[in-house]
Amino acid sequence: MAGDPPGRLHPRLFTPDEDRALPAHGLGITNVVARPTRAAAELTTDELIEGAATLAELVTEYRPRALAVLGITAWRAGFDRPKAVMGLQPERIGGATTWVVPNPSGLNAHFQVADLARLYGRLRPRSDVEPSDEDDLDP
Repeated sequence: MAGDPPGRLHPRLFTPDEDRALPAHGLGITNVVARPTRAAAELTTDELIEGAATLAELVTEYRPRALAVLGITAWRAGFDRPKAVMGLQPERIGGATTWVVPNPSGLNAHFQVADLARLYGRLRPRSDVEPSDEDDLDP
């Protein structure tokens, strides 16, 4: 994958309508809560808890090597980890290495595009790299 743009998880660039093809490439995308909102603050704790349970079931079924949850608020509330920080998590969900990464929403002004690309690039599956102190996702 040398030469790929930072943040790209697969050498091929997929279009939005190809999301159902992602599992064949070891990737997948889903929502924690299947309800559109303008901001994470519109989601209730109950919705996040229910969504987290459903996500854990999906991860157990599909068995990805890694799970990335977008947004610290969703992770803290949904998985009952109130003191969690961004980055590699000490626990696994459904057997998958679990990361919490910044939500790329334009409403998240804490992270710029270059920061997001660098941080998301750390999620790329690499068999030659072990988790380290660099797994902290501060910009």
